[in-house]
Amino acid sequence: MFGKSKTVADQLVEVLVQEGVQRIYGIVGDSLNALSDAIRRNDAIEWVHVHNEESAAFMAAAEAQVTGKLAVCAGSCGPGNTHLIQGVFDAHRSAAPVLAIASHIVSSEIGTGFFQETDPKRLFEQASHWTELVSAPAQMPRMARIGIQQAVGLRGAAVLVVPGDVLEADAAGDTGTGRAVAGPVLGPPPAEVIDELAERINAAGTVAIFGGIGAAGARAEVLELAELLGAPIGHSLRGKEGLQYDNPYDVGMSGLLGYGACYEATHEADLLLLLGTDFPYRQFLPQRNTIQIDLDPSRLGRRTALDLGVAGDVGATLRAVLPKLGRKDHKFLNKMLKKHVDELERVVGAYTKKVEDLVPIHPEYVAALLDEEAADDAIFTADTGMCTSWAARYITPNGHRRVLGSFVHGTMANALPHALGAQKAQPGRQVVSMSGDGGLAMLLGELLTAKLHNLPVKVVVFNNSSLGMVRLEMLVAGDPPFETDHEHVDFAAIARAAGLHAVRVEKPAEVRAALRDVLDHDGPALLDVVTDPDALEIPPHITKEEAAGFALAAGRSVLSGGVGQMLHLARTNLRNIPR
Repeated sequence: MFGKSKTVADQLVEVLVQEGVQRIYGIVGDSLNALSDAIRRNDAIEWVHVHNEESAAFMAAAEAQVTGKLAVCAGSCGPGNTHLIQGVFDAHRSAAPVLAIASHIVSSEIGTGFFQETDPKRLFEQASHWTELVSAPAQMPRMARIGIQQAVGLRGAAVLVVPGDVLEADAAGDTGTGRAVAGPVLGPPPAEVIDELAERINAAGTVAIFGGIGAAGARAEVLELAELLGAPIGHSLRGKEGLQYDNPYDVGMSGLLGYGACYEATHEADLLLLLGTDFPYRQFLPQRNTIQIDLDPSRLGRRTALDLGVAGDVGATLRAVLPKLGRKDHKFLNKMLKKHVDELERVVGAYTKKVEDLVPIHPEYVAALLDEEAADDAIFTADTGMCTSWAARYITPNGHRRVLGSFVHGTMANALPHALGAQKAQPGRQVVSMSGDGGLAMLLGELLTAKLHNLPVKVVVFNNSSLGMVRLEMLVAGDPPFETDHEHVDFAAIARAAGLHAVRVEKPAEVRAALRDVLDHDGPALLDVVTDPDALEIPPHITKEEAAGFALAAGRSVLSGGVGQMLHLARTNLRNIPR
């Protein structure tokens, strides 16, 4: 009796194992059966069953972001792929190296309108760097390695489309060995570009810095630059965790979730340096007197007019230019630091007084306590919407914590599956999902995934019975909220029915103890906090038309998110200014 021949699916799994992949997220079935069977027979890799393919891709995206390594998800033909694409899009736009395996219908039926037929190549084209079809066994394992190289080298999603019959076919050759090589890390740009960069910086009277996630690996260089130039440092949401903590030059964040003096600093400086950021909101940039440095040349100038665009690694570029720069005084920096403190104190004084006594509970209060009680190296995931606001304003970075979200794609329901993927990849860390009730309801079945795999994620539900961010958008437009509110839901009861430890809180005095209970639980747990739907975050800069919209839509005050421990940091920085 001969053993089973090696299949194309076996080869695909062998390539993934060689690459260091330890798991594939997905739902088994029909056109994926050969792949799941190959995984069953290979002890070096596991199949992580989820309850929606969308979640599988979110989980892979989170794993890739916390580990920096390739992660893999899979979806079966037709509906499996159309579910999968949402999370693949999120991974791709987050620059997470993810390989998605999109199985296809039987090869002989492609193009006939067969049951569950879609065109995966066209479907995933916009959601990936690379999407290709494996139409014959002889293309494996080469196509798998090309797809991996695209995902790892270009940092984003790659999609390998394989018909079910090709997956189960006999392999045409040996698998061989090989590992993907990361994309080239650009050094500094040419000497003449560095000279022009130095000349323009030296000619500017005042300079401000605005950094993004692309500057995360150049923190030391950015701080050295700020000290030399007397430049305040603002940051995007994705740049927050790398640039804000222990930063004596910090003036906050710009954009719809912004706070502090970042907006003023970037607009009042003679020269703005954009470092490693693809910040999308043009209305928050001065559109003049700007130099941008980015590893990806395609990003240069697409958000704002530039005096100079520099293609290069941020750290390498700064190391090359720093010796050529003259020292500037700190008058502008000190002015912006004072402005930063004034802005933060105004927000705290106006909007966060006695919130520990208010019912319904203010979500800002919950987020502030969560920041205090969570571990120093916790991973937080935030649902798109108001939870992103609370994470941006309250979760204090320290160089060890991570905050993940759908910050570029902006999809709902990401927080719980992101948390599950992060927890699976790093089981020893505390992982907290800051879930909105709307987002949690969308992928509620993933509570079953947490229980199935005993993943000790902690889900904190900001339960305001409303789509809070949509509600805010309607208020800004001057419209009364419509179809944004729904009946109260007891998510704690649902979680308990799914087998999780769960606590529900309706009084602010109970929040801290409940948080401690959930965070200390040995296993998946959920805290359902009934929060105030009228506690709405507003950006630090709104137009007269938007302000009028608020006045038309609401007779009572619209509450802004506070700023947590950022005020303490700002005050500390201000004390360091020479008098």
